[in-house]
Parts: sequence; C-alpha cells; structure tokens
Amino acid sequence: MIVRRISVFSSTLALLLAIVGPGCASADLAEPEVVANDTAVPQAPQMDDGFPVPQQKAKPAADAPTEPVMGGSMTPLERVASTPKGELKNPYVDANDKVLELGRKKYLSASCNGCHGGTGGGGMCPPLSNEVWVYGSDDDTLYRLITLGSDEFTKQTGVSRKGRENVVGPMPSHGAIVKTDDDMWKIITFIRSVYRGDPSRKNW
Repeated sequence: MIVRRISVFSSTLALLLAIVGPGCASADLAEPEVVANDTAVPQAPQMDDGFPVPQQKAKPAADAPTEPVMGGSMTPLERVASTPKGELKNPYVDANDKVLELGRKKYLSASCNGCHGGTGGGGMCPPLSNEVWVYGSDDDTLYRLITLGSDEFTKQTGVSRKGRENVVGPMPSHGAIVKTDDDMWKIITFIRSVYRGDPSRKNW
C-alpha cells in the first residue's frame, strides 16, 4: 500500500515538473537577486553626539561664492567716530566689476537713487557724475557726509558748502541705513565709477 502511494506521488510530481518547466523549481530555490541602488542617499552632517547639525550651524560649501570684504564690519557711524578727520580712505581703489556691481546694488537698496538717480545722474538732489561736489569729493568727506547727513556733517567738521547745485533739502544720515563700513565703501566705489567730469579734478 505504501509503495503504491509513493509511486502515485512520484508520478504526480513528475507530471507537475513537466508542466511548469525545468527552470521553475531551481528559480524558487535560488538566492534572491540583490538589486544595486545607484542613487546614494546623502547623509546629514552630524555633531559629536550623533544628532544632525542644526541648519544655522552648517558651514557653507568650500566652493560657495563669497562677497569680498575689505572695509571692515563695524558700522559707518562707529567708523566715523573712531577715525580722525581726513583719514578715511577707500580700500577699493582698483575695484573689479564684481565690487562695482555689489556697490550698485547696495546704492539702490539704501534708496540713494531716490534723490540722486539710478545711475547717479541726479534728480531732486545733485548728480554724482559731474565735477561739482557741494562739500568736497575726497574719500573722507564723502564717507562722513553720507554717514552723518549734511547737517551733522557740517556741525562735526565745520566744513561749509564749496559748490552750488540744485538741492531740495539737507541730505539725511545713512549711517544706520548702510549696515557696515564695507558696504559704505562699496557704495562710494560705485559712485566713483559713474563720474564723468574732468579726470584732472579727481582727488581720490
């Protein structure tokens, strides 16, 4: 009886193998195929305790473009207060196009264009492109004038107007509007770039 059952089982198994094909049984028994994942998942930088670095602590990439800084990070008001009269000098004497473009953007963001025009050609206040400078054109004078405003500039320096231009009112102080000493020098560098007067009258 047992022999007969084995024989029937063997016959049934042989019939199944013939129907499904020879490769099926071996495929079921084979090791599962490992599919390589080509997409690497970037790992978040971690601190010493194993937690991810907070967003504000992550360092910029080594090749990230940085803005050139030469003038210093103190405020324009601090710079004026700490520097003797006549000693403020523009560090961007040989400015490249990048510095000039940064200066133009800071000029616009400080709303200088509202009075002096977008390209320094003037408006309700004097142009910055000609050779007439109301108080003088040297670096120290221009820096203090923009920082302090014309009323405070006159009070602190004793300098009176040297030239005549169409002026609607006193120049307001920009010492708290322009954030850093370096930003102020970039703005002045842009102003220098739009000068169209007699080159022999330049004193910067």
